[in-house]
Order: sequence, then C-alpha cells, then structure tokens
Amino acid sequence: MIYQLDLPQILEDEYGGWLSPMVVEDFTAYADVCFREFGDRVSHWTTLDEVNVAAIGSYDNGQIAPGRCSDPFGTKKCTVGNSSVEPYIAAHNMLLAHASATRLYREKYQAVQKGVVGINIYTMWSYPLTNSTADLEATQRFLDFYSGWILEPLVFGDYPSVMKKNVGSRLPSFSKVQSEAIRGTLDFIGINHYYSFYVNDRPLEKGIRDFSLDIAADYRGKTVCHSIHDYPFIACNSLDTFPGTSDSFI
Repeated sequence: MIYQLDLPQILEDEYGGWLSPMVVEDFTAYADVCFREFGDRVSHWTTLDEVNVAAIGSYDNGQIAPGRCSDPFGTKKCTVGNSSVEPYIAAHNMLLAHASATRLYREKYQAVQKGVVGINIYTMWSYPLTNSTADLEATQRFLDFYSGWILEPLVFGDYPSVMKKNVGSRLPSFSKVQSEAIRGTLDFIGINHYYSFYVNDRPLEKGIRDFSLDIAADYRGKTVCHSIHDYPFIACNSLDTFPGTSDSFI
C-alpha cells in the first residue's frame, strides 16, 4: 500500500495537501520511488486506502488529519474547513493521483515487474428498510455515494449521475482529457467491509449540506444483524457486497 493517511505535513503546509491539484504530481513522484525500489518484490500495489473515508473523515467530520470541517457537520470543533465542498475536492484529487500513478506504473514498470495496481474502498452494504420505491431508490443512492463515488470515475470516467444531481456545482468535474485518463485505471478493487445498514429515504434538505445530507437517506436506523460497540450498524456477511459491486463494475 502506497498511501494510508500519511500525507507529509510539509505538503499540507505548502499547498493544502489533497485540496490542491499540485498533490497529483507529488504523489506520482512518490509512487515512482516505491515502484522503483520495491517493485521487484511487490506484485499487487494499492495506491490509496479507503479514499471515500479519507475524504469524509479528513474534510467533512474532521475526525482524522488534517481535521478540517465546518459547523454544523463536524464531530469536533474544527478551526478551518468547509464540510460542504472539501470532501469532494479531496476525493477528486485522490482519484487523479491514483490514475496518474497507475499510468506511470503501466508505462514504466509493469512490463518488467509484472505487477498490478488497484485501490481500496471502504464498502458499507445496504438494504432497503421497506420495499417502498423510495427506500429502494435511497438504498441505491447510498451505494452510489459510498462506492460509486470512487469506482465509477475509475471504471467509466465520471461520477454517478445522482451525485452530480444532488451535489451540483460543489462536485468537481472531470475534463474530457481527465475522464479518458482515469477510465480503466484499475487492475483490481480492494474492498474493506465491516458492516451494513438498513436504509430509508429522506427528503433532500435545502440549504447547506455535507456528504451525508447529500445522500438524502437515513442509514442510522434499524440494524440488519446485531449492534457492535455503541453504533446502530451491524456486522454481516461481507459476501453481500460483492454481487452488487460486480453488477456495476465487472
């Protein structure tokens, strides 16, 4: 794994880390060193771990470094940040960085080293709370936001349509060149799965929203299996995640 929440502080101080497109070049240079120095011993490369959680935790709720968020969305009192915008910007730059590093490996190292490159996502499976059309649609939105947010650009070259609709101008867009460059930059998908939710529909709120409100779904209600810790989620069979993932991306 090349990156797991360990961005050098100097890059955060110099240009804002993942909030700046400048990070793409630096990440690619870092990946180049890793490929060159360790590629003879590594067959499977993961560029970034849990891009979706990294973007949300770092730039929406502020739970992990650099701890950015804005009222009323943060889980702590952040001094800087914009929870409505920054998670989407950070994830966008992470996707571009992944694609850039993957292209580098394919062009410079893969023929000799025979390795493959992928990315990890934090996958929470979901089930509709009821059989209503609204809850069925909310369940699909949940999957589109959490998994499709990262996977659809890397497979199809663009974000899920429901994200573009609900997030609007706050969601960065890919240029035609960028779309072509990121499409197909996956040799494998790493899936980290811990629990699943029952999901029900909720109205898309007006006014300021963050990632969770943009989904327009309630996923902190009835549990599927059993509660662990103090959270209303469940530990279930991780195999449930694979059929839905493969339907869209394989």
